[in-house]
Amino acid sequence: MISKKIEAALNKQVELEALSSQLYLAMASWAEVQGLSGVAGFLFQHSDEERLHQIKLMQFVNERGGHGVVPPLKQPPTGFKSILSVFESILEHEIKVSNEINNLVEVCLKEKDYTTHNFLQWYVSEQIEEEAMARNILDKLKLIGGDKGGLYFFDRDLQSISASKEGNESSGENKKGK
Repeated sequence: MISKKIEAALNKQVELEALSSQLYLAMASWAEVQGLSGVAGFLFQHSDEERLHQIKLMQFVNERGGHGVVPPLKQPPTGFKSILSVFESILEHEIKVSNEINNLVEVCLKEKDYTTHNFLQWYVSEQIEEEAMARNILDKLKLIGGDKGGLYFFDRDLQSISASKEGNESSGENKKGK
């Protein structure tokens, strides 16, 4: 049985994961309107992943005797200054999510809820990947600078990454449990 304190903390994380999904969805739509179909596809896919993180948390809460709650959400921004600012926002957001996951882990340890602590280790590892991905993309964008040709190739590369990831997931090669 899950404690009310852990249930509330996990439902707070459900809300953050839902917000993440909405934020990436808004960024994807903006990128698509800007003609960056590769970036848009990458971000649409990332939005789906964040939604799956939300569902995984809700199901865990429900399986432990609690109630995973669908949160109300504020509308995310609809416009962005540049593709660089989009990925700077992503890194900032992923750092926030990492900090919240770490806070959840701390609550679990204080409450001696080792089952939830164990469950959250997947999220800890996932956040390491998410932050590294955002930093890697930012590094590439900084190398490109204002070069429109470089941005074209960057967009095309992200489209290839998205297409290959979709192929891996549909063939069952993605075993991350998302």
